[in-house]
Amino acid sequence: MPFVPADAATVHEIHGARFTSYASTASGSTELCAWRLDVPAGSAGVPHTVGREEILLLLDGSLLITLDEQARTLLPGDTAIVPAGTVLRVDNPGDRPAQAWVTTSTGLTATLPDGSVFTPPWAS
Repeated sequence: MPFVPADAATVHEIHGARFTSYASTASGSTELCAWRLDVPAGSAGVPHTVGREEILLLLDGSLLITLDEQARTLLPGDTAIVPAGTVLRVDNPGDRPAQAWVTTSTGLTATLPDGSVFTPPWAS
């Protein structure tokens, strides 16, 4: 379906964050996935190695993004380009929630520190 109304978005929650999926194979996309990431204040993310390139555009709040060993605080309008094979960690050490828009290609996987591989349903 070429149009996805806001109330048709699918919500997933994991590791304390909310992923609201607007475009995925489940909604009719064949190449790209897009979702809104909501990260609560004072939260620490789980490092994971991404299997495909991801783009994060910060919409509101601030996020501490770590790519491999390089950390940077993103402010609204800032973008992080996460190459495939990079260890990504998303933290919100601030005192207010943050929102980001994230895009990737279908088939994204995340390899967790214990070696397990997670296929996010919002990125399939």
